[in-house]
Amino acid sequence: MEITYRSRLFILLFLGHSFFSARASIHIYDTQPFSEVGNAFLLSGGSEGIVASSAAAGLPPYTVDSSSYAIPRSINDGRSYIRFENISFWRTKDAADEDPDMDHDTGLVQVVIFEAADRNSIGGSAYGGQRSICCTPDLAKLEGCKEGRVIRMPSATDINWPIVLDVNFRGDDLFTKLKDEDVYITKTGMYNLFFVACDSKLKGLVMSGKTIWKNPDGYLPGRMAPLKKFYVLMSVAYLLLSLTWFTQYLRFWKDILQLQHCITAVIALGLFEMVLWYAEYVNFNSLGVRPVAITTWVVTIGAVRKTVSRLLILSVSMGYGVVRPTLGGLTSKVLLLGLTYFLASELLDITEYVGTINDISGRARLLLVLPAAFLDAFLILWIFTSLQKTLEQLQSKRSSVKLDIYRKFSNALAVTVIASVVWIAYEVYFKATDPFNERWQSAWIITAFWDLLTLVLLCVICYLWAPSQNSQRYAYSEEVGEESDEEAQSLTRGMPDGDISLVESKEKNGNHQINAFDEEDVLEEDKRE
Repeated sequence: MEITYRSRLFILLFLGHSFFSARASIHIYDTQPFSEVGNAFLLSGGSEGIVASSAAAGLPPYTVDSSSYAIPRSINDGRSYIRFENISFWRTKDAADEDPDMDHDTGLVQVVIFEAADRNSIGGSAYGGQRSICCTPDLAKLEGCKEGRVIRMPSATDINWPIVLDVNFRGDDLFTKLKDEDVYITKTGMYNLFFVACDSKLKGLVMSGKTIWKNPDGYLPGRMAPLKKFYVLMSVAYLLLSLTWFTQYLRFWKDILQLQHCITAVIALGLFEMVLWYAEYVNFNSLGVRPVAITTWVVTIGAVRKTVSRLLILSVSMGYGVVRPTLGGLTSKVLLLGLTYFLASELLDITEYVGTINDISGRARLLLVLPAAFLDAFLILWIFTSLQKTLEQLQSKRSSVKLDIYRKFSNALAVTVIASVVWIAYEVYFKATDPFNERWQSAWIITAFWDLLTLVLLCVICYLWAPSQNSQRYAYSEEVGEESDEEAQSLTRGMPDGDISLVESKEKNGNHQINAFDEEDVLEEDKRE
């Protein structure tokens, strides 16, 4: 029974956090209603990983402080806190009329802040029954709590925690307000904020205002702070790759293949995306909010980059520019798949990063994850099927140089898929074994891995198809002449000068015939596809 209650409590916390995450570290509450959970009315104020204030921050000797609230400070002043601003509560007129005594408190709302490791310090259970947040008559006798208030037991590490702040309605007032103040964080952890009303008369209670959650170096949530540094490194890595690639690209621009133009576009999109993500995190850290327009723009660039990257790998696997001059009848299918994947990825990323609407549930989020996952699986199947056909064609034509490149590409792709499957399994394990996000400090690795894996695979492709003076020997137009050229060179070495023309004549005739057969093979394969 206790597990059931905790599940309900933290599901509510998760849903509340998902909604308010759209506002980032500045959580806005606009006439939010309380929900009935057990014997209490609850409203989730948010959940974030916060790093402890630095020793040099000069914190006051008490945890809750309102005296320094109005003092302007730098965002990187080393202080971590949860700040309450204009937190106001409204109750119904019926609730106010039940006890109109102007000289007494007629309704209590409590603000509860606790670290995830201290979650068992809130609430209690009488006779092993369902766990309650608010003190009941039986619990008052057993545990000595005060009836009608939140049950709080001191933390094993700090008796001042969890923090419980009281806000009272007076007489028949419909409105009451929490004093603006800061709650300083002196221990690193995942902190949860709840607004709780134990009085059954307060049914229909609503709240407005905002809370500001700050880390020592800014407003960026603790689980996201490492990503700011990560995207700096990724931007540098993409910049180095871009400089290396574009140097060769400009040096041998007359010999550039169509495939290498596509690789150039993917590199440029990757660099642009990493720089935008870093700028978005810097803005988030400075202001505490994520403007919808900016985040949507960054997410869209990322969706375009992911789509183009997948289509590039698919085109390479089909032998585009190597065993076939165009994709032929498959072009429309590839473009349709790319458009579908872009839309699925865009919707998923907007839901994940830009924020959610209050009617988006976990089930609706799952409906957005499934299409992207299905399309990825379909792409992998199509890529390996096409790659196998390309390898068979190159092997039958004895194109040793191209065959070697495609075998290396095939091996790299296989390693990438295996690494992806293993990481997905680890990600599922990571989330399943951490229901309260207590390992939030390492959660950034989940996101970082996919960007890093993409970069590694892109570097492999750049290495295999690097621009050079011999780039055209890998092109479709030179494909059939590769082996013939090698044979011609060996023949001309052993023949007199006067017989060279005979060899060249035979070579041209042979190439003409093979070219005709190659074009027929490509057309027939397109029909089968």
